[in-house]
This record gives sequence, C-alpha cells and structure tokens, in this order.
Amino acid sequence: MTTPVPESLALIAGRGAYPLLLAASARAQGVRRVCAVAFRGETDRRIGGAADEVTWIRVGQLGRMLDALRDSGARHAVMAGQIAPKHLFSVRMDAAMLALLMRLRERNAETIFGAVAEELKRVGIDLLPASLFMERHMPAAGVLTRRAPTPRERDDFTLGFTVARATSGLDIGQTVVVKQGTILAVEAFEGTDAAVLRAGRLAGPGGVAVKVAKRGHDMRFDIPVLGLRTLKTLRKAGIAAVAVEAGRCIILERERCSPRRTA
Repeated sequence: MTTPVPESLALIAGRGAYPLLLAASARAQGVRRVCAVAFRGETDRRIGGAADEVTWIRVGQLGRMLDALRDSGARHAVMAGQIAPKHLFSVRMDAAMLALLMRLRERNAETIFGAVAEELKRVGIDLLPASLFMERHMPAAGVLTRRAPTPRERDDFTLGFTVARATSGLDIGQTVVVKQGTILAVEAFEGTDAAVLRAGRLAGPGGVAVKVAKRGHDMRFDIPVLGLRTLKTLRKAGIAAVAVEAGRCIILERERCSPRRTA
C-alpha cells in the first residue's frame, strides 16, 4: 500500500468476514489500534475479538456513529462489509441520517456513502479506500480455479462484462448473469444474491455471472466483494462460472472457496 499506515484506524463494520479480515490485515501491516463501529443484526459478533474497542449501534444511527468515531481518537476510517439495502426503507433513522438523505436527489451506494464520507470529514476523520490493507485478497488476471472457462462461457463473460459496465455506470448494480448469449438477470436494489437466484429460477443451471466496479468507482466504499456466502448462492442457482475484474474485486476467505464448480 502507498498510503502511510495510521497508528489508529476506525472500522465501520458491516456484514460478513470482510471487517474481520481487514482488521487482522491492518494489524499485520502496522496498525496498532482498531476501533470498530458495529451494527446490531448485521455485524459478526466476532468483531469484538478483532478490534480493541467496539461501539454497537443500530443501522440508521448516523449521529451515534459520528460521535463514536470522533471519540475513538482515530483520524482515519475504513468501511468494510455490506449493510442490507432494505434498511434504507425499513429502519428507524435518527435526525442526522434523515437530514443527510433529504439532501440527496438520488439515493444509491455512491451518493449515500459519499455524503457519509463528508460527514466524517466534518468531524476530522478521513475515509480511506475500502481495499486498503486487502491487497492480497484482490486477485490478478488469470484462472483462479482448477477448471478454465469453456469457449461458450468466455463468450458469455464478454457479453456480461459489456452489460455490467453499462448498468453499473447507471448505478443499477454490479452483477449480470448470462446464459448462452442471453442476459438472464441484472442486479438491482435487491443485491447480488437475489439477482443470481432469480437467474437460476428463470433458466436453470449453466449460466455465468460477472461482477464489476463501475468506471470512476469511488474505492472508499462499495467495492465488489466475492465470498463464501455468494459462492454458495451461485451454486444453489446452478451458476457454472463467475468472473471478476483483476485488481478491482476482493475475494474473501479464498482458501475456503471450493473451486469445483466455479471458474
């Protein structure tokens, strides 16, 4: 990494293994103190063993989050792990979060998290790239599994990347599923897993999935992530192969991701 390693790091911890892996990697690279803000019902409880301090809040409590981060003494923060998109419409938000949303004409990951980043800056905290400390989890170009894609799958990957780059640029979603030259599903607000399962119901097994980051993507948040949970969903939907962009996607728990059916 080229950014100087901070002595203290604030971690805004969402779902899954990503926050745990980032905390461990940050320590290995010289961060001495990790202070986490965790979300009830979302963040893995193991965050308590990965961070020096943890403040638990509800999704939507922006004011409490800013207070906790300011009180942590850290001057740099990283967002790691997803928050379920449905919360935008289903949780009780505090006055600070409601005021933030009222300022936004469009509400998507980039606009919402970008506004949160501005709020962090106002309390003296710089939001660092979500990929920071995670370089070894970001694969280079090449086949990552025992089976290489077939020529048909490669053609579907090419089509999938074309469509995914277009739709991600419109802030629709990062994932596209293709089968034999037909676009089966484009990820929307429901998220990757739901889009993949929808494709499986439509056309059965044999499709491929493509996941991208849009051009000009703000790497401080919402970087594409592929982990064990998503791979299980891909298998459940009968997806035969998946492709991501080299150096622009984090693969979590790679040693646990069986290569038998994905490429």
